[in-house]
Amino acid sequence: MNIKSTVFSLLLICSQGVAANDQLIIRADKPGAEIQPTMYGLFFEDINYAADGGLYAEMIKNRSFEFPQSLMGWESFGKVSVRDEGGPFERNPHYVRLLPSGHPHKFTGLTNEGFFGVAFTKGESYRFSVWARAVSDRPSKIRVELTDPASMGETQVMASASISIKSADWERYTVTLTPEATVSKGRLRIFLESDGGCDLEHISLFPTDTWKGHENGLRRDLAQKLADIHPGVFRFPGGCIVEGTDLDTRYQWKNSVGPVENRPLNENRWHYTFRHRHFPDYYQSYGLGFYEYFLLAEEIGAEPLPVLSVGLACQFQNKDMAAHVPVDSLQPYIDDALDLIEFANGPADSRWGKLRADMGHPEPFGLKFIAIGNEQWGPEYPEHLAPFIDAIRSRYPDINIVGSSGPSASGDKFDYLWPEMKRLNADLVDEHYYAPETFFLTQADRYDNYDRKGPKVFAGEYACHGKGKKYNHFNAALIEAAFMTGLERNADIVHMATYAPLFAHVEGWQWRPDMIWFDNLNSIPTASYYVQQLYSVNKGTRVLPLTLDGRPVTGAEGQDGLFASAVIDENDGQYIVKAVNTSDSPRELTLTFKGLKRNQYLTECRAITLSADDPDADNTLDNPSRIAPVETLIAVPDKASEVSVTLPAKTFGVYILK
Repeated sequence: MNIKSTVFSLLLICSQGVAANDQLIIRADKPGAEIQPTMYGLFFEDINYAADGGLYAEMIKNRSFEFPQSLMGWESFGKVSVRDEGGPFERNPHYVRLLPSGHPHKFTGLTNEGFFGVAFTKGESYRFSVWARAVSDRPSKIRVELTDPASMGETQVMASASISIKSADWERYTVTLTPEATVSKGRLRIFLESDGGCDLEHISLFPTDTWKGHENGLRRDLAQKLADIHPGVFRFPGGCIVEGTDLDTRYQWKNSVGPVENRPLNENRWHYTFRHRHFPDYYQSYGLGFYEYFLLAEEIGAEPLPVLSVGLACQFQNKDMAAHVPVDSLQPYIDDALDLIEFANGPADSRWGKLRADMGHPEPFGLKFIAIGNEQWGPEYPEHLAPFIDAIRSRYPDINIVGSSGPSASGDKFDYLWPEMKRLNADLVDEHYYAPETFFLTQADRYDNYDRKGPKVFAGEYACHGKGKKYNHFNAALIEAAFMTGLERNADIVHMATYAPLFAHVEGWQWRPDMIWFDNLNSIPTASYYVQQLYSVNKGTRVLPLTLDGRPVTGAEGQDGLFASAVIDENDGQYIVKAVNTSDSPRELTLTFKGLKRNQYLTECRAITLSADDPDADNTLDNPSRIAPVETLIAVPDKASEVSVTLPAKTFGVYILK
């Protein structure tokens, strides 16, 4: 876990006669609900350039020339043409032809702008690859360069290498580039250097130092931040992109697997959703596809949770039922769901299991959960969902099916869908809430009275959007921590929770707040990131009853902005208390453990606190460590059953006791 600093202060606390304003009673002898391994996790959606230009480490925009404007992202010079016949990849037919300029002092070539620049680091290595062929009997040669257009030195070229193309057949060529300077707004440039022309397709540039060294890999720093949360579940590939602006642009998992060069382009529904945040060159290469998502989930220790279309396009953007698939025409969509389960779990000699094995993973991924539909609503959603549930239950009865309660956590749509999800026997119901402070401060007891006999809850998308402050700031993260005490206390009904959205590029965002911000070279965890991490790393295995004056600590009247929950980790015998002080004054707390076994006492207490000098502040690229957890060791005297601590104003505290 990322800890800003560790401060060891030995505070001898007498267990008798301690004057404390608030005595929190923790019943060690009454362990309650089991906390699911999936309790705290990650929700990934390709919004804010989270995939291409973000987690997916490809540095070249429009690498296969399949954007609607074939040279979008490229500048061409000399004799360059785009062709679509005779290419090597059926689903990506376009390629470029480079021919000699006809004059020894004129040049033919291409320059790629990357995603908000092609960024590279001095001394690091980058793998350039291209599928190419010579277009005549003459061999061809290209020079590849990493450049800094803003360089004030004698040259713009920071690294270069040449590739000889001798065959008239399509072949893949690679070369490694090692730049001599760090550049944040560079370019990739290709020159034709021969009298013979060539065809180029799937022009690609990756850092060689990707997450786990995968060639078609992920940005190491971004993937590592996901791993550092120790998530229990990883939901992908989105939200609204699963639905698509229309059905043609929905995310289709079968297009995202197989050889990366032959995965077709898809339109990202977020590129024009907001005219005030408009990115018309935002597409999905599918290079980060379902195989890569499953592999990432496995490598970070999370259960994969794929989300598939239910046959309804985005209902916010399509009011006419003609935009959706009729219920009697859903079989191809149902087949997609069944085939995905086979891709994840089937033997290597099954049709889709063989594809997984051919991609490098003979063993099944062990898929346990699947979600059908995102933020759908109205009678059309359960009507569409029902045949999916019937088909999945029939063939794969052990798969847990996640349904939806609509786009908000209350109101007519929500009230209609929950009974419908119970009727259809969904295993979990996905609730979404993007709301201001007042919502989260009054919802810590939200799940106290939910029906324990119905589906479980997946808090699938949530974030505090400060009133008049729809940006990342510490106070929003603090209030999220307060709300999460209620998720934890109700772990018998809440089985999953994921903050959203996950990633945002500082130059390419459409939506905020977000958990992790990044540019092309750096990434920063926000205060909300640390809240999620502290809960996940310290989730425990069972809930313990915790009360103040006989009541759960939910910030209710008389509790003055205090929230708290407690768990036991039976694996290592630790008790963990999470307490959130949302008030402007410090709180003196006595953590009193009742029901300890005979001769069982507290021997150690670690306090991890998260606070800020300014509630409107958060971490930035210029100041990435302004807000981070601080750890303090509190010495406990012999034979203690309680510990007194001071929880400062506007502070989230985690107390780990042995």
